[in-house]
Amino acid sequence: MRFKFKKSVNLLLACLTALPLMLTPTNVSAASDANINLSSEKQVIRGFGGINHPVWVGDLTAAQRETAFGNDQNQLGFSVLRIWVDPNPNNWALEVATAKRAIEKGAIVFASPWNPPSSMVETFNRNGDTNAKRLRYDKYAAYAQHLNDFVTFMKNNGVNLYAISVQNEPDYAHDWTWWTPQEILRFMKENAGSIQGTKVMAPESFQYLKNISDPILNDPQALANMDILGAHLYGTQVNNFAYPLFKQKGAGKELWMTEVYYPNSDNNSADRWPEALDVSYHMHNAMVEGDFQAYVWWYIRRQYGPMKEDGTISKRGYNMAHFSKFVRPGYVRVDASKNPDTNTYVSAYKGDNKVVIVAINRSTSAKSQRFVLQNGNASTVSSYVTDSSRNLASLAPINVSNGAFTAQLPAQSVTTFVANITGGNGGGNVGTGTTYEAETGTTLTDAVIETAYPGFTGSGYVNFNAYTGSAIQWNDINNTITGTKNVKFRYALESGTRTLDIYVNGTKVLSNEPFTQTGSWSTWGEKTIQVPMNSGTNTLRIVTTGTEGPNIDNITVTAAS
Repeated sequence: MRFKFKKSVNLLLACLTALPLMLTPTNVSAASDANINLSSEKQVIRGFGGINHPVWVGDLTAAQRETAFGNDQNQLGFSVLRIWVDPNPNNWALEVATAKRAIEKGAIVFASPWNPPSSMVETFNRNGDTNAKRLRYDKYAAYAQHLNDFVTFMKNNGVNLYAISVQNEPDYAHDWTWWTPQEILRFMKENAGSIQGTKVMAPESFQYLKNISDPILNDPQALANMDILGAHLYGTQVNNFAYPLFKQKGAGKELWMTEVYYPNSDNNSADRWPEALDVSYHMHNAMVEGDFQAYVWWYIRRQYGPMKEDGTISKRGYNMAHFSKFVRPGYVRVDASKNPDTNTYVSAYKGDNKVVIVAINRSTSAKSQRFVLQNGNASTVSSYVTDSSRNLASLAPINVSNGAFTAQLPAQSVTTFVANITGGNGGGNVGTGTTYEAETGTTLTDAVIETAYPGFTGSGYVNFNAYTGSAIQWNDINNTITGTKNVKFRYALESGTRTLDIYVNGTKVLSNEPFTQTGSWSTWGEKTIQVPMNSGTNTLRIVTTGTEGPNIDNITVTAAS
């Protein structure tokens, strides 16, 4: 494809060939309850979004930025923005306006390069193509510095990147730069560690081909330099969404789906129904079968995208919004009966003492579905539906009786249910977990214990005193087994976003982790991260990185299932 407007004919044919397999349910059973186990945690959700590409399709307008990243009525609630690392630094400023506004609205921003600067590229013979491009082997360090320069430029212009990728689709680079798995491995081992101030993502394979990322997972040095494993799902069958090796080797790393359009990129296809319902079904599978923590569309504004060229939300966009508006960053997916009835698909999430259930009915007839809350309860449920004639329409509240409620799922529809959890595990814990106060059993560096703002637990909270180097260290976090742990922070931040570096047992495991505003210093919010910890006693240290920090009340540590 030229300039990434569409994939090649060969890939589209591959997608069409795979489509029947992708759309065939893998676990069809008789109608049964959809059980939502609020104590069984899965992955932490980072968010949902798409790419803005000013050079190729024009920048989002000011109004379109509000539609994309706002979370009021007729807004998408996107919480992830992807931007392009132009090989020409003179064009970097084009990315700033939309990225800044996205961050102001609570989104995180990451960047992907398609090509290094031309001075670092050479042509070679790839399967008869004598014009194929690759990064010169003597320019790996220079390329890492190029990525560093982009991170620094964006930071100096008010955009703290959450992550930067090494290369967009190194295995589908007909119009950009090819990398072999061995070349990516070499860069990740020898050069990625020099990229500072943000997380490093690799390899963004166009079809989630595991032979591209397996070498990184199997090499301790390369793995240490990778913070996020990024993947695209073009033509990938659902039975290839799972990644056992990542589960085995990727403790403390994140797993993101960073680009797709689905099911096609036909002109003016964004409002086709029921075709648009395939978008939420694809998102369901990415969350449930793939355990992805982020889902990122291709162009935010396109005639086949979530926002049409006139800036209005499309049917595809409303399907995305059933996740993005309600499943907010830091929420945790919990176990749910994923296929309680033929053509019915369910996923569930919790955070901010809420449970969010997304139910998709792909059948041509309406369904009556019973939902059962386990290890938690609710009194009433709000619900929102998109079908052939409605877009995120608010429905009448549903009463919960003995932890269960029954809802009607219209034919060919997606419905999101939201309820405040009473009792049980609504805040993000597996079982009871262990809560550690910030003011007790910690070592403080340029930080003080305060009680000025109400609502804290224990005897107070901790306020950081310096923009850089202020720290809280918990010294006695005890675990019975080694593995990935969920660490839920209870914190307050009046406005803006502040970032912290996270260390476990003296090793930095997360860089510039963003804490977004809670609205006031007396409004306590929650944020969950995942980190590796050992059996026995562990230390956890959080350090300011140039933006001071939020007020920290406590952390709760639980096992990640």
